[in-house]
Amino acid sequence: MVRVREQSHLTPTGEIDLERWLAQLPILHREDDENRLLEACRLVRSASSRPGRDLPDWAHDPDCFAAGLDIALILAELHVGTDCLVAGILYRAVREERLPLEDVEQRFGAGVSHLLSGVLRMAAISDLKTQIDSPVLGQPHGQKDNIRKMLVALVDDFRVALIKLAERTCAIRAVKNDEEERRWPIAREVFDVYAPLAHRLGIGHLKWELEDLSFRYIYGDAYRKIARLLDGKRLERDRYIARVTEELTRVLGEAGLQFNISGRAKHIYSIWRKMQRKGIGFSQVYDIRAVRILVPEIKDCYATLGLVHGLWRNIPNEFDDYIANPKENGYRSLHTAVIGPEGKILEVQIRTTQMHEESELGVCAHWRYKKSDVPTNLASSYEEKIAWLRQVLDWNEVIGDSGDMVEQFSSDLAQDRVYVFTPNGDVVNLAHGATPLDFAYHVHTEIGHRCRGAKVNGTIVPLTYTLQTGERVEILTSRQGVPKRDWLQSGLGYLRTSRARAKVQQWFKAQAREDNVDAGRHLLEREFRRLALTSVDYRRVADKVHMPTVDDMYAAVGAGDLAYSTVLNAAQSLVEKRAEPQLQVARPGSDPLSRGQIRVQGVGNLLTHMAGCCKPLPGDAITGFITRIRGVSIHRSDCARLLGLQESAPERVIEVAWGESPRENYEVDVAIEAYDRQGLLRDITNLFANARINVLAISTQTNKKKHTATMRLTVEVPDLGALSKLLERISRLSNVVSVARVSE
Repeated sequence: MVRVREQSHLTPTGEIDLERWLAQLPILHREDDENRLLEACRLVRSASSRPGRDLPDWAHDPDCFAAGLDIALILAELHVGTDCLVAGILYRAVREERLPLEDVEQRFGAGVSHLLSGVLRMAAISDLKTQIDSPVLGQPHGQKDNIRKMLVALVDDFRVALIKLAERTCAIRAVKNDEEERRWPIAREVFDVYAPLAHRLGIGHLKWELEDLSFRYIYGDAYRKIARLLDGKRLERDRYIARVTEELTRVLGEAGLQFNISGRAKHIYSIWRKMQRKGIGFSQVYDIRAVRILVPEIKDCYATLGLVHGLWRNIPNEFDDYIANPKENGYRSLHTAVIGPEGKILEVQIRTTQMHEESELGVCAHWRYKKSDVPTNLASSYEEKIAWLRQVLDWNEVIGDSGDMVEQFSSDLAQDRVYVFTPNGDVVNLAHGATPLDFAYHVHTEIGHRCRGAKVNGTIVPLTYTLQTGERVEILTSRQGVPKRDWLQSGLGYLRTSRARAKVQQWFKAQAREDNVDAGRHLLEREFRRLALTSVDYRRVADKVHMPTVDDMYAAVGAGDLAYSTVLNAAQSLVEKRAEPQLQVARPGSDPLSRGQIRVQGVGNLLTHMAGCCKPLPGDAITGFITRIRGVSIHRSDCARLLGLQESAPERVIEVAWGESPRENYEVDVAIEAYDRQGLLRDITNLFANARINVLAISTQTNKKKHTATMRLTVEVPDLGALSKLLERISRLSNVVSVARVSE
């Protein structure tokens, strides 16, 4: 069923008359609307002669001005506002880079620019070379399903989806008389992606036209066969439905019923699909012509059914009572087939208005029971967003375009999936927050193992980069690369999917135990050394993490089964519990009876402060020294200044231990050695800001001869684990040679 269109805005010579075109639009509500539309038309007309960017032959429109006007006419039928109409007029010129998006924003505002940006993101689908329906890269569903989900994920304004659908409708109309090599890619794309999207959004007239045109170009023989079997052209069928509607209106009106009748002539693709699905011939398709009757109450449904059967003879075995026996998804309606006027078969559907709303917009939306190719386990966010789009479309029909409405219903649904392209144009479905390394392991385990870098949209990005829907990802590999143990450290952000993490762990488990023991020992020793921890009892730590021996602990860390942050936390908890609770020391300005951060053995409540020379952290072995004025000074047990105090006044040295409720943050000094470069200090301070760590002091020294920089920072951290993650991230900045906690 191809939509019949009148080109009434064309002059007898084929030129475009803008006044006639404007007359085809709905009545404008503001005087400046007409001026904005005319300005957009003139801008595109002048831009049409400019050279555009290189696109595939099938992606170009020979006249982006005419296409823009046609897009706007389609959008006007959907009762959109002026911003959406302007965006539709401008889209093809912007897409082909004949018109800069910056100029559009200056002339028409951020609203139009935002809409065009959204449609351009969706246009990435048009750049794909092929559409395939077989699962790729181990995914459970075919590419068509992933691409549909990607489109929905890209939409943050329902008008974006409408503009793209209108544009694709114009595109497939325009190739009617073109060669097959130009028609086929557009038809394939529309058939696989945009017709189903229009169906899910409930835009029936666009869905029918897109299906019929694409079906005609892809399956020409089947289309022509059914077209010949149909007894009359579409206009004749529409006139038939009009006569049926008139007869039903007379009979139901005489019976005193309230009702609403809508009719349609079934389109060619729908006929073919039903024949294929049910394995029947054309003569057995009884709903080529159909009407739907909406009534207020259930009793009216059965009363209407009786009147219909009294008017025309029903066909045996072609009556379904889905009111008494609803479908599994809750769909309710009466379906019957009758021999209508002129002896032609007619399908009649009867339901209440509430049933109709439930089937169109509720949990049993029409596409759920009719589209058999939709998997039952689609992502919930995808279904919710489709429902949201359909609901907003329905509201827009009633209240028209409103800036407040658009802002109120802008999508804030949390996406739990992202959809990205491979270099070959395949769509990969990943968990929200996935990184290029997650992508690499999704493509193939060996690609993940050998991954050493990544490009997103042609630009090199770090492996910790968060992928966004619609991006094209390319993985850079080495010939014989192996995974890195740092990838398993959650604080570094390399892997965010359990699937990729499991593959890395599996690789390390397969290595020799001796290699894992050596790797784990090296990793822990390096970390404790960087944190300036010199008195760790590894035997007790191994017991704490439930490992039989220290070597078993090393092997577990080396194999990735045990995170070194867990070992750090275990060491910290052991240090905190070394001394049994006795009396507690109060901090200055705190309640002396409340839980304190330091417990002191053998004395009453005393004030405490952290020694500035070594700045101990929870997890450090600590010792107290009673000062003459400031109470107890808390030092790390290996502090050089404390060793001197022990020799001069051993009687003032006391045992202390960390309490159960250490204060929120502790001061610590960090030293950084790096080769000097522009922006180094900015990058380091950005890391602290992103980690929400407060910098109390900072000093830098630059050696211009050696081109090196030495930095010393005093920062506040909550514990050793946070400090460890921070030091690791700093060490990975370019030009950084070393970073460590200052021990003295």
